[in-house]
Amino acid sequence: MAVIKMNFLSQCLGMQTNVTICLPSFSFADIMSGRKDVYVPGMKYQVLWLLHGGSGDDSDYLNFSNITRYADDNKIAVVMPADYNMSYTDNDYGKFMTYVAEELPKMCRAIFPFSDKREDNFIGGLSMGSGGCQKIAIRYPQNYAAVLAMSGGGFWEKPGGNQLNLGIPMPPRKEGQMEESRLLAEKWIREGVQTPKFFMTWGENDHVREAHKRSTDFLRELGYDVFEEVVPGYAHEWDFWDLTLRKALNEWLPIRHSVIYPEDVK
Repeated sequence: MAVIKMNFLSQCLGMQTNVTICLPSFSFADIMSGRKDVYVPGMKYQVLWLLHGGSGDDSDYLNFSNITRYADDNKIAVVMPADYNMSYTDNDYGKFMTYVAEELPKMCRAIFPFSDKREDNFIGGLSMGSGGCQKIAIRYPQNYAAVLAMSGGGFWEKPGGNQLNLGIPMPPRKEGQMEESRLLAEKWIREGVQTPKFFMTWGENDHVREAHKRSTDFLRELGYDVFEEVVPGYAHEWDFWDLTLRKALNEWLPIRHSVIYPEDVK
């Protein structure tokens, strides 16, 4: 497994920014499979775009979960951008949603062997990143096959009291953007647009469970394909998110669990 730490000038953000990438490489699993030519011109990886929570950065998953091992085991690239507590929103400080949804994939696909096909791309996040991944998936349904939303409010929710009590400075959410997200969610269903499947999960003791439940019910009532899991004994914590990442990559997300080699493309 290659772990890549990058710093580059983002046009959308107007500043240098960090991104951490897990890129599967040669492993003992390749030896066991009998494959000798692991690095082949034209090979591609499926990608999970993974968003951190409030007060975090692009290193969170690397530091507090086993994402590198899970990515390597399942042969999927994982891209983790930094959001700087901006709730993955386009605002006066920078176009943080546009950066994650447009600029970052464009830049990464020009440098790394990432598939640009919808069925090979997934977006996920925890807490603040949960609302962010839902919002981005609603705005860009053509970009993702599935969404992994862990322990967070919806893309249309205002910040709750629990979030503010943490003392985390957040930019104000604009009512117009929130309403636009709601209207888009309804519009895609009404027009029969292909939308991603939503995997919604939270711990039974999580302080944001009610907001996450409201978002889950909202999407399901509109007609979205929603998987819901509430796990007893867990709260807003890394033990839960690590457990969820393992289950999502091993079982839930529609991934190949293998590199996409040229001979595999029909």
